[in-house]
Amino acid sequence: MAGKLEDFRPPAKLKLSALWAATMFCYVYGDFFGLFRPGKLMAMNAGNIGPLGEATPGVLVGVSILMAIPALMVALSLLLPPFFSRWLNILFGLAYTGIMLLTMQGAQPFYVTLGVIEVMLTLGVVWVAASWPKTAD
Repeated sequence: MAGKLEDFRPPAKLKLSALWAATMFCYVYGDFFGLFRPGKLMAMNAGNIGPLGEATPGVLVGVSILMAIPALMVALSLLLPPFFSRWLNILFGLAYTGIMLLTMQGAQPFYVTLGVIEVMLTLGVVWVAASWPKTAD
């Protein structure tokens, strides 16, 4: 019984959704692990969001939107028509790669580790979307 293992070739939509889901897990774990830094919870209780300053309603809405986009891309990658999905994935994949590269400079080693993985995942999003297979039509 020396046969080859059966392989499944997921469509681009499924690959993109999986890449965004993995990216979101890294974001969540990075934020969670950050809570273990000395003084972090005290700063949060004082209403401070690190480099963003005071946790005003506007700042919290902005951060909420920033984190909602990758979460929505998990679903939108599957649900949108290919043309729109492709371009949104390229746009947001590049945007979140850039955001991560900017935010991990001088960060804690755990954050840089997750950040490198996140950059690889979001560049993977760009690659899959940019190389989306075309039909024979």
